[in-house]
Amino acid sequence: MQKKIYIADDEYTIRMAIKQFLEKADYIVEDFETGDALLAAFAEQPADLVVLDVMMPGSNGFVVCRELRAKSTVPIIMLTARDSDLDYATGLDLGSDDYLIKPFSPMALVKRVEAIFRRIDFEREKNE
Repeated sequence: MQKKIYIADDEYTIRMAIKQFLEKADYIVEDFETGDALLAAFAEQPADLVVLDVMMPGSNGFVVCRELRAKSTVPIIMLTARDSDLDYATGLDLGSDDYLIKPFSPMALVKRVEAIFRRIDFEREKNE
């Protein structure tokens, strides 16, 4: 079964590049310009993985990560142009599973997504 991924990034070109690479890797992808729109969609229909930009208008990626983590164990990958150790630590402390600094290779993101899903599948099989 195809996995569904939600992306929230206020930069259209980045969103579309990520979407294109993930769809090429056979994922179902929905993209959102804001974290608030992603949260609303997630409440209606949860995704299998979420990719969040840290700096967005409205609810930024840290806020969205905290809200998702309060109700879900969905894997979260944070994206940001902010490369300070504090931002990195904050993202992980809030519950993100990975953290990529812009600019990044969309192919590297796809490989990280695949690694997360492999780990989840392995854990699921081990517990069955």
